[in-house]
Amino acid sequence: MASSRGLTMERIRELPAMSWEEGRGLDFLESLGPDNSATVFSLLDDPADLARATAVSRSWRRFVIANQFSKLLCLRVYPEVSNFTRVELGSFSNAHQNAGSSDCAGLEKLGSDHRVYMHLSHGLLSPYNPKDCINHCVGASSTDHFPEEAIGNTLEPVDRDERRPSYWSSGGHKDPAVPECLIYRLQSELCLVDEIKIRPFKAFFRRNHPIYSAKHIRFHMGYVKPPLWSETHVHVQTDDGELIDDSNYIWTYTSPEFPMLQENVMQSFKLPHPVLCIGGVVKIELLGRVHKDTVDGLYYICVSHVQIVGKPLSQDFGVAPSKNDVVLSYYLDYHRFRGRSQ
Repeated sequence: MASSRGLTMERIRELPAMSWEEGRGLDFLESLGPDNSATVFSLLDDPADLARATAVSRSWRRFVIANQFSKLLCLRVYPEVSNFTRVELGSFSNAHQNAGSSDCAGLEKLGSDHRVYMHLSHGLLSPYNPKDCINHCVGASSTDHFPEEAIGNTLEPVDRDERRPSYWSSGGHKDPAVPECLIYRLQSELCLVDEIKIRPFKAFFRRNHPIYSAKHIRFHMGYVKPPLWSETHVHVQTDDGELIDDSNYIWTYTSPEFPMLQENVMQSFKLPHPVLCIGGVVKIELLGRVHKDTVDGLYYICVSHVQIVGKPLSQDFGVAPSKNDVVLSYYLDYHRFRGRSQ
Protein backbone atom coordinates (compact mmCIF):
# COMPACT_ATOMS: atom_id res chain seq x y z
CA MET A 1 0.00 0.00 0.00
CA ALA A 2 3.00 2.29 0.34
CA SER A 3 3.25 5.17 -2.11
CA SER A 4 6.41 6.73 -3.50
CA ARG A 5 6.25 9.51 -0.90
CA GLY A 6 5.27 7.24 1.98
CA LEU A 7 7.38 5.50 4.58
CA THR A 8 7.27 2.04 6.07
CA MET A 9 8.47 0.89 9.47
CA GLU A 10 11.33 -0.91 7.70
CA ARG A 11 12.56 2.36 6.19
CA ILE A 12 12.26 4.13 9.54
CA ARG A 13 14.45 1.43 11.07
CA GLU A 14 17.18 2.31 8.53
CA LEU A 15 17.38 5.97 9.60
CA PRO A 16 20.82 6.87 11.08
CA ALA A 17 21.66 7.75 14.71
CA MET A 18 19.13 5.36 16.10
CA SER A 19 19.12 2.07 18.00
CA TRP A 20 16.05 -0.11 18.45
CA GLU A 21 17.47 -2.12 21.36
CA GLU A 22 16.85 -0.64 24.78
CA GLY A 23 19.92 0.98 26.32
CA ARG A 24 22.02 1.12 23.14
CA GLY A 25 21.04 4.51 21.75
CA LEU A 26 18.59 7.39 21.61
CA ASP A 27 14.90 6.88 21.07
CA PHE A 28 13.79 7.94 17.60
CA LEU A 29 11.34 10.49 19.02
CA GLU A 30 13.95 11.98 21.33
CA SER A 31 16.53 12.09 18.56
CA LEU A 32 14.41 13.96 16.01
CA GLY A 33 12.17 15.91 18.33
CA PRO A 34 8.35 16.10 18.22
CA ASP A 35 8.00 18.27 15.10
CA ASN A 36 10.32 16.24 12.87
CA SER A 37 8.96 12.99 14.28
CA ALA A 38 5.42 14.10 13.44
CA THR A 39 6.52 14.83 9.87
CA VAL A 40 7.99 11.34 9.54
CA PHE A 41 4.97 9.58 11.04
CA SER A 42 2.56 11.54 8.85
CA LEU A 43 4.19 9.91 5.80
CA LEU A 44 3.24 6.42 6.89
CA ASP A 45 0.52 5.26 4.50
CA ASP A 46 -0.15 1.72 5.70
CA PRO A 47 -2.37 1.12 8.77
CA ALA A 48 -0.20 -1.88 9.67
CA ASP A 49 2.82 0.39 10.09
CA LEU A 50 0.91 2.68 12.44
CA ALA A 51 -0.12 -0.37 14.45
CA ARG A 52 3.49 -1.51 14.65
CA ALA A 53 4.57 1.95 15.78
CA THR A 54 2.14 1.90 18.71
CA ALA A 55 3.63 -1.44 19.80
CA VAL A 56 7.23 -0.14 20.07
CA SER A 57 6.82 1.50 23.48
CA ARG A 58 4.38 3.44 25.63
CA SER A 59 5.90 6.74 24.53
CA TRP A 60 5.49 5.83 20.86
CA ARG A 61 1.89 4.78 21.46
CA ARG A 62 1.11 8.07 23.24
CA PHE A 63 2.76 10.02 20.44
CA VAL A 64 0.80 8.26 17.67
CA ILE A 65 -2.50 8.63 19.53
CA ALA A 66 -1.98 12.24 20.66
CA ASN A 67 -1.17 13.37 17.10
CA GLN A 68 -4.14 11.47 15.59
CA PHE A 69 -2.07 9.89 12.83
CA SER A 70 -4.72 7.23 12.14
CA LYS A 71 -7.31 9.96 11.47
CA LEU A 72 -4.83 11.90 9.31
CA LEU A 73 -4.22 8.76 7.25
CA CYS A 74 -7.97 8.41 6.58
CA LEU A 75 -8.23 12.08 5.66
CA ARG A 76 -5.31 11.85 3.28
CA VAL A 77 -6.77 8.98 1.25
CA TYR A 78 -10.46 10.03 1.49
CA PRO A 79 -11.03 13.75 2.24
CA GLU A 80 -14.76 13.08 2.82
CA VAL A 81 -13.77 11.85 6.30
CA SER A 82 -13.50 15.53 7.27
CA ASN A 83 -17.31 15.61 7.46
CA PHE A 84 -17.17 13.69 10.74
CA THR A 85 -17.14 16.09 13.68
CA ARG A 86 -16.61 13.39 16.31
CA VAL A 87 -16.38 9.67 16.92
CA GLU A 88 -18.45 7.49 19.25
CA LEU A 89 -17.99 3.94 20.40
CA GLY A 90 -21.45 2.49 20.77
CA SER A 91 -23.51 -0.64 21.22
CA PHE A 92 -25.51 -1.91 18.25
CA SER A 93 -28.05 -3.51 20.58
CA ASN A 94 -28.57 -0.20 22.40
CA ALA A 95 -27.96 2.78 20.14
CA HIS A 96 -28.29 5.20 23.07
CA GLN A 97 -25.58 3.48 25.11
CA ASN A 98 -22.35 5.34 24.45
CA ALA A 99 -19.01 4.09 25.74
CA GLY A 100 -16.79 6.58 24.02
CA SER A 101 -17.96 10.17 24.46
CA SER A 102 -18.33 12.05 27.74
CA ASP A 103 -16.86 9.21 29.81
CA CYS A 104 -13.54 9.47 28.01
CA ALA A 105 -11.39 12.52 28.43
CA GLY A 106 -8.02 13.61 27.14
CA LEU A 107 -5.73 10.87 25.95
CA GLU A 108 -8.30 8.19 26.76
CA LYS A 109 -10.77 9.76 24.32
CA LEU A 110 -8.03 10.15 21.71
CA GLY A 111 -7.18 6.48 22.22
CA SER A 112 -10.81 5.57 21.58
CA ASP A 113 -10.82 7.67 18.39
CA HIS A 114 -7.51 6.12 17.33
CA ARG A 115 -9.01 2.65 17.58
CA VAL A 116 -11.97 3.58 15.38
CA TYR A 117 -9.87 5.35 12.74
CA MET A 118 -7.45 2.41 12.62
CA HIS A 119 -10.36 0.12 11.77
CA LEU A 120 -11.67 2.67 9.27
CA SER A 121 -8.29 3.08 7.55
CA HIS A 122 -8.04 -0.69 7.15
CA GLY A 123 -11.46 -0.74 5.48
CA LEU A 124 -10.60 2.19 3.23
CA LEU A 125 -7.24 0.84 2.09
CA SER A 126 -7.90 -2.90 1.84
CA PRO A 127 -8.02 -4.20 -1.75
CA TYR A 128 -11.44 -5.18 -3.04
CA ASN A 129 -13.36 -6.35 -6.09
CA PRO A 130 -15.94 -3.66 -7.00
CA LYS A 131 -19.58 -4.73 -7.00
CA ASP A 132 -23.03 -3.20 -7.29
CA CYS A 133 -23.70 -1.54 -3.90
CA ILE A 134 -27.40 -0.64 -4.30
CA ASN A 135 -29.61 -1.97 -1.53
CA HIS A 136 -32.95 -0.46 -2.49
CA CYS A 137 -34.63 2.47 -4.23
CA VAL A 138 -35.68 5.60 -2.34
CA GLY A 139 -37.66 7.39 -5.03
CA ALA A 140 -37.77 9.36 -8.27
CA SER A 141 -38.51 13.01 -8.94
CA SER A 142 -41.46 11.98 -11.14
CA THR A 143 -42.95 8.84 -12.64
CA ASP A 144 -45.14 8.68 -15.75
CA HIS A 145 -47.17 5.60 -14.82
CA PHE A 146 -46.79 4.49 -11.20
CA PRO A 147 -46.03 1.72 -10.34
CA GLU A 148 -45.67 0.16 -13.82
CA GLU A 149 -42.81 2.53 -14.74
CA ALA A 150 -41.42 3.07 -11.22
CA ILE A 151 -37.78 3.41 -10.20
CA GLY A 152 -37.76 -0.16 -8.86
CA ASN A 153 -37.57 -1.38 -12.45
CA THR A 154 -34.05 0.06 -12.76
CA LEU A 155 -32.74 -2.64 -10.42
CA GLU A 156 -33.70 -5.34 -12.94
CA PRO A 157 -30.78 -6.03 -15.33
CA VAL A 158 -33.04 -7.41 -18.08
CA ASP A 159 -36.62 -6.97 -19.23
CA ARG A 160 -39.26 -9.23 -17.73
CA ASP A 161 -40.02 -10.47 -21.23
CA GLU A 162 -40.23 -9.07 -24.77
CA ARG A 163 -43.77 -7.80 -24.23
CA ARG A 164 -43.13 -6.24 -20.80
CA PRO A 165 -40.00 -4.06 -20.81
CA SER A 166 -38.59 -3.09 -17.41
CA TYR A 167 -37.73 0.63 -17.08
CA TRP A 168 -38.38 3.86 -15.19
CA SER A 169 -40.02 6.74 -17.05
CA SER A 170 -40.18 10.34 -15.92
CA GLY A 171 -43.25 12.47 -16.32
CA GLY A 172 -43.49 14.37 -19.59
CA HIS A 173 -42.56 18.08 -19.97
CA LYS A 174 -42.80 20.63 -22.73
CA ASP A 175 -39.49 22.14 -21.59
CA PRO A 176 -36.56 19.81 -22.43
CA ALA A 177 -34.39 21.53 -19.78
CA VAL A 178 -36.44 20.24 -16.82
CA PRO A 179 -34.18 17.84 -14.82
CA GLU A 180 -35.07 14.57 -13.14
CA CYS A 181 -33.44 12.55 -10.39
CA LEU A 182 -33.29 9.00 -9.05
CA ILE A 183 -32.27 8.32 -5.43
CA TYR A 184 -30.90 5.03 -4.11
CA ARG A 185 -29.85 3.65 -0.73
CA LEU A 186 -26.59 1.67 -0.61
CA GLN A 187 -25.82 -1.51 1.31
CA SER A 188 -23.90 0.26 4.06
CA GLU A 189 -23.87 3.70 5.67
CA LEU A 190 -20.25 3.98 4.53
CA CYS A 191 -19.50 2.90 0.95
CA LEU A 192 -16.62 3.49 -1.41
CA VAL A 193 -18.01 4.37 -4.85
CA ASP A 194 -15.86 4.04 -7.98
CA GLU A 195 -18.30 4.43 -10.83
CA ILE A 196 -21.98 4.51 -11.75
CA LYS A 197 -23.43 2.60 -14.68
CA ILE A 198 -26.66 3.54 -16.42
CA ARG A 199 -28.50 2.16 -19.42
CA PRO A 200 -31.01 4.48 -21.12
CA PHE A 201 -34.25 2.95 -22.31
CA LYS A 202 -34.86 2.18 -25.97
CA ALA A 203 -38.58 2.01 -26.79
CA PHE A 204 -38.60 -0.86 -29.27
CA PHE A 205 -42.42 -0.75 -29.31
CA ARG A 206 -42.39 2.79 -30.79
CA ARG A 207 -41.71 3.83 -34.36
CA ASN A 208 -37.99 4.30 -35.08
CA HIS A 209 -37.18 2.83 -31.62
CA PRO A 210 -36.40 6.13 -29.85
CA ILE A 211 -33.93 6.28 -26.94
CA TYR A 212 -35.12 8.43 -24.04
CA SER A 213 -31.72 9.47 -22.73
CA ALA A 214 -30.65 12.52 -20.74
CA LYS A 215 -28.08 14.89 -22.22
CA HIS A 216 -25.87 15.00 -19.13
CA ILE A 217 -25.65 13.29 -15.76
CA ARG A 218 -24.36 14.25 -12.32
CA PHE A 219 -24.11 12.41 -8.99
CA HIS A 220 -24.57 13.48 -5.37
CA MET A 221 -23.71 11.42 -2.28
CA GLY A 222 -24.67 12.00 1.33
CA TYR A 223 -27.20 11.35 4.06
CA VAL A 224 -30.75 12.12 5.11
CA LYS A 225 -31.21 14.97 7.57
CA PRO A 226 -32.85 14.34 10.94
CA PRO A 227 -35.63 13.61 11.73
CA LEU A 228 -36.04 11.60 8.51
CA TRP A 229 -32.82 9.72 9.30
CA SER A 230 -34.04 6.20 10.00
CA GLU A 231 -34.13 2.90 8.16
CA THR A 232 -37.93 2.99 8.35
CA HIS A 233 -38.16 6.19 6.33
CA VAL A 234 -35.39 5.35 3.89
CA HIS A 235 -36.91 1.97 3.04
CA VAL A 236 -40.21 3.50 1.97
CA GLN A 237 -40.62 3.98 -1.78
CA THR A 238 -43.10 6.78 -2.24
CA ASP A 239 -44.47 8.81 -5.13
CA ASP A 240 -45.34 11.87 -3.05
CA GLY A 241 -41.89 13.44 -3.36
CA GLU A 242 -41.18 13.64 0.39
CA LEU A 243 -37.86 11.83 0.15
CA ILE A 244 -36.84 13.51 -3.12
CA ASP A 245 -36.73 17.09 -1.84
CA ASP A 246 -33.12 18.29 -1.64
CA SER A 247 -33.89 20.07 1.62
CA ASN A 248 -34.05 16.63 3.29
CA TYR A 249 -30.42 15.79 2.46
CA ILE A 250 -26.85 16.83 3.13
CA TRP A 251 -24.74 16.09 0.07
CA THR A 252 -21.10 15.58 1.05
CA TYR A 253 -19.94 14.99 -2.53
CA THR A 254 -21.05 16.28 -5.94
CA SER A 255 -19.48 14.94 -9.12
CA PRO A 256 -18.69 16.82 -12.33
CA GLU A 257 -21.26 16.65 -15.13
CA PHE A 258 -20.79 13.81 -17.61
CA PRO A 259 -22.19 13.73 -21.16
CA MET A 260 -24.57 10.85 -21.80
CA LEU A 261 -24.62 8.95 -25.07
CA GLN A 262 -27.88 8.41 -26.92
CA GLU A 263 -27.21 4.69 -27.08
CA ASN A 264 -29.00 1.64 -25.71
CA VAL A 265 -25.94 0.33 -23.83
CA MET A 266 -24.78 0.18 -20.21
CA GLN A 267 -22.79 3.42 -19.96
CA SER A 268 -20.01 3.69 -17.36
CA PHE A 269 -19.38 6.99 -15.57
CA LYS A 270 -16.06 6.66 -13.76
CA LEU A 271 -15.59 9.16 -10.94
CA PRO A 272 -12.37 11.22 -10.97
CA HIS A 273 -11.36 9.30 -7.83
CA PRO A 274 -13.09 6.79 -5.53
CA VAL A 275 -15.43 8.59 -3.14
CA LEU A 276 -16.44 7.71 0.42
CA CYS A 277 -20.23 8.00 0.46
CA ILE A 278 -21.10 9.10 4.01
CA GLY A 279 -24.67 8.11 4.81
CA GLY A 280 -25.20 5.63 1.99
CA VAL A 281 -27.52 7.75 -0.19
CA VAL A 282 -26.79 8.44 -3.88
CA LYS A 283 -28.74 10.84 -6.06
CA ILE A 284 -28.46 10.50 -9.85
CA GLU A 285 -29.31 13.81 -11.49
CA LEU A 286 -30.47 13.58 -15.13
CA LEU A 287 -29.96 16.88 -16.92
CA GLY A 288 -31.62 17.77 -20.21
CA ARG A 289 -34.06 15.79 -22.36
CA VAL A 290 -33.40 14.61 -25.89
CA HIS A 291 -36.45 12.90 -27.38
CA LYS A 292 -39.89 14.41 -27.85
CA ASP A 293 -42.62 11.81 -27.77
CA THR A 294 -44.61 11.66 -30.99
CA VAL A 295 -47.85 10.80 -29.16
CA ASP A 296 -48.19 13.77 -26.78
CA GLY A 297 -45.36 16.08 -27.92
CA LEU A 298 -43.68 16.00 -24.47
CA TYR A 299 -40.08 15.25 -23.53
CA TYR A 300 -39.28 12.20 -21.35
CA ILE A 301 -36.27 10.55 -19.74
CA CYS A 302 -36.31 6.78 -19.33
CA VAL A 303 -33.76 4.46 -17.69
CA SER A 304 -33.55 0.67 -18.00
CA HIS A 305 -30.88 -0.26 -15.46
CA VAL A 306 -28.63 1.38 -12.84
CA GLN A 307 -25.59 0.08 -10.93
CA ILE A 308 -23.58 1.96 -8.29
CA VAL A 309 -20.24 0.19 -8.23
CA GLY A 310 -17.79 0.10 -5.34
CA LYS A 311 -17.34 -1.42 -1.89
CA PRO A 312 -19.64 -1.36 1.14
CA LEU A 313 -17.65 -0.91 4.34
CA SER A 314 -18.24 -3.04 7.40
CA GLN A 315 -21.57 -2.74 9.21
CA ASP A 316 -19.47 -2.12 12.34
CA PHE A 317 -19.51 1.50 11.19
CA GLY A 318 -22.50 3.79 11.31
CA VAL A 319 -23.33 7.41 10.55
CA ALA A 320 -25.39 9.42 13.03
CA PRO A 321 -26.41 12.88 11.79
CA SER A 322 -27.70 15.46 14.24
CA LYS A 323 -28.78 19.06 13.76
CA ASN A 324 -25.28 20.52 13.67
CA ASP A 325 -22.88 17.66 13.00
CA VAL A 326 -22.44 14.09 11.82
CA VAL A 327 -20.94 11.38 14.03
CA LEU A 328 -18.87 8.37 12.99
CA SER A 329 -20.15 5.48 15.11
CA TYR A 330 -18.31 2.22 15.69
CA TYR A 331 -20.46 -0.60 17.05
CA LEU A 332 -18.41 -2.82 19.32
CA ASP A 333 -20.91 -5.69 19.36
CA TYR A 334 -22.34 -5.61 15.81
CA HIS A 335 -21.29 -9.15 14.84
CA ARG A 336 -22.51 -10.65 18.13
CA PHE A 337 -25.84 -8.82 17.82
CA ARG A 338 -26.26 -9.89 14.19
CA GLY A 339 -25.58 -13.50 15.15
CA ARG A 340 -28.39 -13.42 17.71
CA SER A 341 -30.83 -11.84 15.27
CA GLN A 342 -30.28 -14.38 12.48
